[in-house]
Amino acid sequence: MMSELWMPGAQRLSIGNTAPMDGGPAKAIAHVTWDRNATSAKPAALVPYENLRSYFSANASGKQVAPHLLWDPFTGRIVQFFPANSRSLSLADGPGGTRTNRAGKVVIQVEALFFPYCKVGGKVYARLADTPCKGWPELQAWVQSWGVPNAWPNGRPESCTRNSTTWASTSGWYPHKAVPENDHTDPGSWPAFVGAPVTSTPKNEPYPGPDFFMAGTKPALGKRSAVFTAMGKRLVARGFGKYYSVGPGPTLGKADVAAYEAYQRSLGYVGSDAKWPPGKTSWDVLKVPNV
Repeated sequence: MMSELWMPGAQRLSIGNTAPMDGGPAKAIAHVTWDRNATSAKPAALVPYENLRSYFSANASGKQVAPHLLWDPFTGRIVQFFPANSRSLSLADGPGGTRTNRAGKVVIQVEALFFPYCKVGGKVYARLADTPCKGWPELQAWVQSWGVPNAWPNGRPESCTRNSTTWASTSGWYPHKAVPENDHTDPGSWPAFVGAPVTSTPKNEPYPGPDFFMAGTKPALGKRSAVFTAMGKRLVARGFGKYYSVGPGPTLGKADVAAYEAYQRSLGYVGSDAKWPPGKTSWDVLKVPNV
């Protein structure tokens, strides 16, 4: 598919106020509208698509936070407010730092009409991924035509980080929750990429306990070397390679400690909580493969 400024098949509803991009890795941002707070005990009816379309296109406040696209995963309807090569406005953009809405060749922002425990046709949907996801293949293909790969560099919405280094350097899809300078927790889930190979869930190295990482412990040397090497490679993949002049692996070194502590800080840990040795939560999020 050629890169078209307006998604084929989507309603074109330009609201003006366009502005150029800053250039860099092409990105797409996954949002949900989350305009009602429902629970499993108290589900709520989904807000009509027409209400949100009007909000972003005709309401003064809505225009100030409009995305590129509003997508109804229940019917497949899509409306587009900005051309792909313009910034849209759904991300918070603090003074200084990255200009979130412009930080790429494109930063295509998609608002899915959804909130957790919405009720449609008598059925309650806890996750966006549980909806029919109508129109998703076409939406994915159009976004991909703009150079956005089918990947989540900071992790899928179910388990992601807000790594600013990855954001600055890597193309792909980013959950709102994974964007620097933003504090939203949406979208919570997102449909799988169409055409992605179906594979078994990879098994990760279980947390070996804090003593495993401290000097003086004596598990099998080969096992420790393999774990440290795998850990270091995952840290590099997550954007912390600057701490290594050689390696990573096979022996634990200062670079591993520095990279891991920086990684823990990127997850929001501070003070002693960010210090070595690794904790179980950060280890599980890092997803070190089995060795």
